Amino acid sequence: MTGAEAHATAPPTGTPHGSIRPPRHRVEKRAVWWWTIRVVISMAVVLGALGLTYWLWEGSRPWVGPGFVVLAVCHAVTAVVMPGWRYRVHRWESTDRAVYDLKGWLVREWRIVPISRIQSVDVVRGPVQQWLGLATLRVVTASHEGHVKIVGLDADVVARTAEELTAITQATPGDAT
Repeated sequence: MTGAEAHATAPPTGTPHGSIRPPRHRVEKRAVWWWTIRVVISMAVVLGALGLTYWLWEGSRPWVGPGFVVLAVCHAVTAVVMPGWRYRVHRWESTDRAVYDLKGWLVREWRIVPISRIQSVDVVRGPVQQWLGLATLRVVTASHEGHVKIVGLDADVVARTAEELTAITQATPGDAT
């Protein structure tokens, strides 16, 4: 067996033989509504501005009209497809060793932040999230690219996880830099 063949048959990461595995927990099902509402609000703002431009500025109609139609179709497709797709992809987990985040719908991003690197743990709740009983857990490190932002979690789960992470990081030696 050649080196390439041995590599191809090696157990993939996340198996019992690998050290890294995908996060275990899904986000809340209510996150689908939150993502949908965000797309609809974006659609209302963008299409409202284009519609107002079309109505008030007659010279813009040859290019604003087609742009309006294209953006309306794109937003509608996004509102129908993206929330469910993101729900199927998004996963998260917090352990006494690290915080794990897998997200995306077109581009997948998997982040692992070791507990020893955490500088702060934040709970973020916008108005729509509050209405839906959701929150965002934001774990910040000294690295510009090292933060983890886990969206669409139950507000009580985020509060409990933030407390647990704070206790674990305070008990972890080092200065998180």
